[in-house]
Amino acid sequence: MSLESAESVGAPVALNMTMSRKEARARANRRRRLLVFATRVLLLVAFLATWEILARTETIDPFNFSMPSKVWDQIVQWTLHGTPQGSLGEQIGYTLYEALLGWIIGVTAGVALGIVLGRVRFLADVLGPYVKVLNAMPRIVLAPIFLIWFGLGVPSKVASAVVLVFFPVFFNAFQGAREVDRNLVANARILGASNRRVTLQVVIPSATSWIFTSLHVSFGFALIGAIVGEYLGAAKGIGLLVAASQGTFNTAGVYAAMVILAVVALLTEGLLTFAEKRLFRWKPGAPGER
Repeated sequence: MSLESAESVGAPVALNMTMSRKEARARANRRRRLLVFATRVLLLVAFLATWEILARTETIDPFNFSMPSKVWDQIVQWTLHGTPQGSLGEQIGYTLYEALLGWIIGVTAGVALGIVLGRVRFLADVLGPYVKVLNAMPRIVLAPIFLIWFGLGVPSKVASAVVLVFFPVFFNAFQGAREVDRNLVANARILGASNRRVTLQVVIPSATSWIFTSLHVSFGFALIGAIVGEYLGAAKGIGLLVAASQGTFNTAGVYAAMVILAVVALLTEGLLTFAEKRLFRWKPGAPGER
């Protein structure tokens, strides 16, 4: 067999072997994802079943701990017949609006100030101690102050969400701006880029991964800020459901509101993850995901 013939035969064989390895890895990844999902479901079912059994046998006090079946009944009742404050969808929408508005404001302020202080060392040296002092404060206790300042409406809840969202986003943006490859900045300057163009076209894109890392955590903080504000005083919202259920010793209602909040947070996390994957399609996946 000539050399050319051997090469013509070997190329398809190598291609087939490569495709087979990729298909095997894909099947292994699918099996692993299915195993992880099944294990999660089993853990949840086991936890709920144990809770239900312990409550029904009065091993734990069903009045204080309630039970999953009563929590489910409460969710169904709110869904079909509404809550004392209005429909369940209205309460969820009210809380989401406050959290989303506070999240947008907090993220915008955190990214802007983080990039600026990351780029301008003088400002970082001047404002750094003040930022650290504010970050060290227990910010959740500001919610009653915001309630006094802004009243029971949306602004007080948005303010609570903003102060919780701002700092994790700020520190990630600041660190991302500081960690930009100096060679990229130097090359951009050699090509005649101004400070503004370097910031917009080099620093911010390089810091995007850092910023997105904080977005996953920060929206949860925004929900917490909105819920705490509603719990202290509001006309509508999931936090008000928690406060009203607690005031009437309705333990199932407290858990039901918490479950609804957890579902909202998980759905939002899924949307953020989807957006991040779409935005960073150019990045190579983890070794186990290839």
